[in-house]
Amino acid sequence: MNAQDKAVSANTQYLTFGLGEEVFAMDIRTVREIIQVGPMTTVPLMPSFMRGVINLRGAVVPVIDLQARFGRPAAGLSKKSCIIIFDAQRSGERQELGLLVDAVSEVIDIASHDIEAAPDFGTAVRRDFIRGMGRTAQGFVIVLEPDRAFDVEDMAQLCEHSQLSGHDASAAQASANSAAHLAQSNRARAAMPMAA
Repeated sequence: MNAQDKAVSANTQYLTFGLGEEVFAMDIRTVREIIQVGPMTTVPLMPSFMRGVINLRGAVVPVIDLQARFGRPAAGLSKKSCIIIFDAQRSGERQELGLLVDAVSEVIDIASHDIEAAPDFGTAVRRDFIRGMGRTAQGFVIVLEPDRAFDVEDMAQLCEHSQLSGHDASAAQASANSAAHLAQSNRARAAMPMAA
């Protein structure tokens, strides 16, 4: 077997976790630790998938609700819910993020030749978020493409858009309130009797 054949048949370890009835997997090399769900601080004007931030040994770590990131309703919390702390990249620098999932399953080996291209239809997840479908003894798992699913730059832009939308909504409400107040004042003046 030559070096290329060895590379093709090499196994990579993946951490598997559940979201509802689906099983997902991410490269274990990006995972730092798994923690229980604790108190999270909600940050105003954040997109729906940003569940909040946690204090992890003095560091502020944003927590992503993976269900909401996939465009689904926000995840509910149960005794099995946990947060996967993993490394993301932003402008070449490492940044810790938390991933809220329903439950963590196990670490499995998947050979590169056992990962098939994701179908163009039939999944409830954006196609560019998926690296492929990993074949295991229990069936297929959805192998995520972290550079796209957890693109820090992309999520930062969505956060900025939410903040701008929130400011625009506040400004629109203030304008509406001012217009209503002005209209009320005009009606009051119109109702006053004119001086003789």
